[in-house]
Amino acid sequence: MLDVRRVIDDLPVSAYQLRVAALCAAVVCVDGFDAQVMGYVAPALARELHIPRAALGSVISSGIVGMMIGALAFGPIADRIGRKPVLVASAVIFGVGSLLTARVDTIAELTAFRMLTGFGLGGAMPNAIALTSEYMPQRCRDAAVMTMFCGFAFGSALAGWVAAAAIGTFGWRSVFIVGGSIPIVVAIALVAFLPESIRFLVVSGTQESRVSKYLSRIAPGASFTQQRVVAADERPRFPVGRLLAGGRGAGTLLLWLLFFMNLLDLYFLNNWLPTILNDGGIAPGTASLITSLFQVGGVVGSLALAGILGGRLSFGGLALIYASAAGFIALIGASGASIGWLAVAITLAGVCVIGGQTASNALAAAFYPTNIRATGIGWALGVGRVGSILGPVLGGLLLSYAGNVERLFWAAAVPPLVAAAAAISLRTHHHQDTQP
Repeated sequence: MLDVRRVIDDLPVSAYQLRVAALCAAVVCVDGFDAQVMGYVAPALARELHIPRAALGSVISSGIVGMMIGALAFGPIADRIGRKPVLVASAVIFGVGSLLTARVDTIAELTAFRMLTGFGLGGAMPNAIALTSEYMPQRCRDAAVMTMFCGFAFGSALAGWVAAAAIGTFGWRSVFIVGGSIPIVVAIALVAFLPESIRFLVVSGTQESRVSKYLSRIAPGASFTQQRVVAADERPRFPVGRLLAGGRGAGTLLLWLLFFMNLLDLYFLNNWLPTILNDGGIAPGTASLITSLFQVGGVVGSLALAGILGGRLSFGGLALIYASAAGFIALIGASGASIGWLAVAITLAGVCVIGGQTASNALAAAFYPTNIRATGIGWALGVGRVGSILGPVLGGLLLSYAGNVERLFWAAAVPPLVAAAAAISLRTHHHQDTQP
């Protein structure tokens, strides 16, 4: 009898498993590019299409509504049909949506195509996390997921660099052409080189030959063809209902609160920082570059947390990360127009906000068993997207009516404090709620 989980946990990490993580990182990278690009092109786009600031917040949020729907829908679908087909479809959808965005002339078209793009983006993220988690041994699973997710922050920063370089010469539409072309190429690579999750195939119960083939690629010198595969979990007919069953209810609700609060702040900062800096007298290109430091900080923070914490990642550590995020966000408001202080504060905020989200994704993947993992991650991200929607909208309203930028960032420091409190509460529920 072949226990796939034990085989993967006992074997050293192979080049084949690293390739899976690299392909998932590529998906997450282009996901990050297309998810954050609106924040960088918003000033130029709004001027050309004559979009008022209040309406711009709603346009930005339309893409996040699409992400929410995609995360809620594609997570359960992936737990039924597999991670790979959903990842490929998601990449194609958000690539096409971005290319269509490059052709818009009206607010209605922009809103519709950003929602389509977001629909694909929402489906990609939970499945990239789940697939990476399911190919890695337990001893380095958290570190692998966090390192893979650095692709999101790198893609988001890349969007800022491309916007800064391209908008002045080629216009804002060129940025969406770049953001739409790359996902199509990545989707082709996924079809050719990405395997299905071994653990999902075990749960499906009818794919023993594929399981043996993939295990043989992880361990080329071993033979698995004559062994019967043991399925530890059954594939549920209604995976969403299982999120609140089996003692997981309280933990699931706390995860949703944690994701909601942090993604609210993350999307507020990503989408409005360039405009806030520009309003403060900083040139648009410089504002985009400074804002990209938020993503650079996210990459540094994610890699540092993966290296320092690794298999010791815990909700207690996550609470400390989010509490630190609150302090650095408040520091942004206190930095005034000082480019040096803004660069430091924004980078450190990125370390904690994006690094904290990366850690949250890894902990959510570990929280749920294989048969509901994509659903669990997808719904945590989906509920979190409600915060993502509110972040840009509330930011637009606060910028319209608040006269003091420092108070604005004091308000923005509150959500990570709530996330920290949720993480502390999860320390007591984590071991209880994940029992079968």
